[in-house]
Amino acid sequence: MTEEVALAFSVSRNHAFLLVETSCALVRRLPNTLRALELGDIDLYKASKVCRLTREVSDEVAALVDDFMAGRLAERDPGAIGKSVSYAVQKFDPDGYRVRAARKRASRHVSLKHEDDTMSTLSGFLPSEVAGSIYASLARAAKARRQSDKTRTLDQHRADIFAERLLAEDGHGTPRAHVHVYVDLLTLTGAREDPATLAGYGPIPGWLTREIAAAPGSTWSRLITDPTTGQLLEASPGTYRPPASLARLIKARDRECTHPGCHRPAEFSEIDHITTWARNGDTDHHNCHAACKIHNMLKEEPGWSAEPTGNGGMTITTPTGHTYTAAPEPLHDPRPEPEDETPPF
Repeated sequence: MTEEVALAFSVSRNHAFLLVETSCALVRRLPNTLRALELGDIDLYKASKVCRLTREVSDEVAALVDDFMAGRLAERDPGAIGKSVSYAVQKFDPDGYRVRAARKRASRHVSLKHEDDTMSTLSGFLPSEVAGSIYASLARAAKARRQSDKTRTLDQHRADIFAERLLAEDGHGTPRAHVHVYVDLLTLTGAREDPATLAGYGPIPGWLTREIAAAPGSTWSRLITDPTTGQLLEASPGTYRPPASLARLIKARDRECTHPGCHRPAEFSEIDHITTWARNGDTDHHNCHAACKIHNMLKEEPGWSAEPTGNGGMTITTPTGHTYTAAPEPLHDPRPEPEDETPPF
């Protein structure tokens, strides 16, 4: 159902999951919150605060929290609602809260979310006291650095120190990174300013591409495209653990998981048959594509199917009979054939 909703509304599977989860919780477990939503006392975002903070409690505890919040929803901001719900959950289920807290602390992780205008958000899901200590350390270091360098704001100093500490092996070296950027040769040389593609992020401007390409330690690999379509024809081996030639071509062509709405970089995805090998699917660039593990397995679920359309494209059919077509984007815009300049002109 989550995948169906994601495709129908053109949203990510995480967004679709939240929509489905919130709807089910309001109808089944939180009648007072649903009533407040229907009356216009709260919007869907505020209602989702109640749903999210009660998702892991029993139906009995959810009912107690819902009753507790009945008179505490209207004319309150989302943050205040969230704090009240958290208080009620701890009040009515202290033992369960302790168990869930231990489980959450064990699930600490780091995540990456790409934003607009060449920026991204790198966040850590950490125990509160650890996260607070890290931020306090950054703030102290930024304040000290600000005394001698006022060309940057405190926020900029905090961000720069954060990046330096994570990327430099000994805390003092030069940051190093490994990313995949796909750029037209004309843009790389400065003859054009067409956007390039940063794997997992999307379009980035030519000036940033040239900065990355010119950085010490950057390595280049040649990709040959069809000038009339922009589609990839050949991918030469790179210097960083080159895979088999077919896998190399597919990852360079697709750049990310080809399932609609999924943007997991191809470097971290699998090379998958659209028509499976068990169903006599060919192992070639027409029937193979980059797919994350979730969407690789999805087409094997009952009611789901996929048919290749050529060059890594496919048509997906869902259990409800809806169809969606996906295909890799060309590496550059199609270019017309050059005019014949042989005499007579």
